[in-house]
Amino acid sequence: MHKREFLRTLGGGALGLLITPELAARMARVTPQALARDEPFWDAIRASYRLPTEYINLESGYYSMQAQPVLEAFIGHVRMLNLEAAHYMRTVMGPNKSRVQARLAAMAGCGADELIITRNTTESLDTVISGFDWKPGDEAVYASHDYGAMIDQFKLQAKRYGMVNKVVNVPLHPRSDEEVVQVYADAITPRTRLLMVCHVVNLTGQVLPVRKVAEMAHARGVAVMVDGAHAFAQLDFRIPDTGADFYGASLHKWLGVPLGAGILYVRKDRIAKLWPLYGDEGFADDDIRKLNHTGTVPCHTDLGIEDAIAFHERIGTARKQERLRWLQQYWTSRARAVPRVVLNTPSDPARSCAIANVAIEGVAPAALAKRLMEEHRIFTVAIDRREAGIAGVRVTPHLFTSTAELDALVAALREIAG
Repeated sequence: MHKREFLRTLGGGALGLLITPELAARMARVTPQALARDEPFWDAIRASYRLPTEYINLESGYYSMQAQPVLEAFIGHVRMLNLEAAHYMRTVMGPNKSRVQARLAAMAGCGADELIITRNTTESLDTVISGFDWKPGDEAVYASHDYGAMIDQFKLQAKRYGMVNKVVNVPLHPRSDEEVVQVYADAITPRTRLLMVCHVVNLTGQVLPVRKVAEMAHARGVAVMVDGAHAFAQLDFRIPDTGADFYGASLHKWLGVPLGAGILYVRKDRIAKLWPLYGDEGFADDDIRKLNHTGTVPCHTDLGIEDAIAFHERIGTARKQERLRWLQQYWTSRARAVPRVVLNTPSDPARSCAIANVAIEGVAPAALAKRLMEEHRIFTVAIDRREAGIAGVRVTPHLFTSTAELDALVAALREIAG
């Protein structure tokens, strides 16, 4: 067996140890919703991670650590690539990357000719924003809660081409999907060419009705770009089902991939008119690979994606989604009852999943995050986006989070609020 194949098999074998026959039987017996409450099952999953002992990590939204089996397999890829060096890159790098892209496309539910591997969501969506043939007076629509890097890219196009950006404010606690859709609909004019919408709002964890927004925009002739940084591998869905023309996501958040990997989906009929960031005469205008001219990249990260997918699939997207949603509801349902504690995330479980944003009246976000860490050894991140009406601390548990850790969070909030 060739060394590359041996290392790939070794990684898969290690991942196979994750689910014992007992755990597999438990998974088969109950629904994902029931399994979400099965603490012994998730304790076994938690054991697959090496966790810090000096603090509780509730900031998985920025970057989530790899499970140990995935990490060890990745280290094996690093050692292999360092050994083979240019020989690997000139012989099997291309086919291996194509294989990984095809596996990601299968997970995303799209064609392998509609998806490329990027470095992150920012690179993916900025490629789309800069790839439009903007004319003076053209309009784009996005929300005040959208990610800063994409907002900056839209502003850059406005300076360069004279296009116009229209910013909407989405309610933190919508009464219906239609209320959200109408906010975007009211901003569209005959000059609107592109609408950006979050699948999961990174600041609050709110899940937006992207399919309904896309259908509304398409009926008005507007292309739709979805920021899926926090949706891919957290929610159970397929990208084409969102109605997106363009979809970007990071893989280092919810899929647990090594840093430096993301995806860009472009619907097949949208590829030809999108300008690439870098010139590449090697591919036709309608070939998505024209958007993927990135030079020499860390190939071991690409290989690590396969191991992360294997880990993810052994648990299952539906089971993962329900566990993450249950964990969030577990602590937010208790925190909502604490005087002076304010949740900036909808209470309806269907409108959120793992992420939530919490505030305490009279306490600045930075001060709250600092007290949680210094006084209670709970690591979170302060969010202060007043223009979007969002000020609080983002709390992001993951599969390795225990209910005891969330009990500690609620107790800390109660103490600080009191």
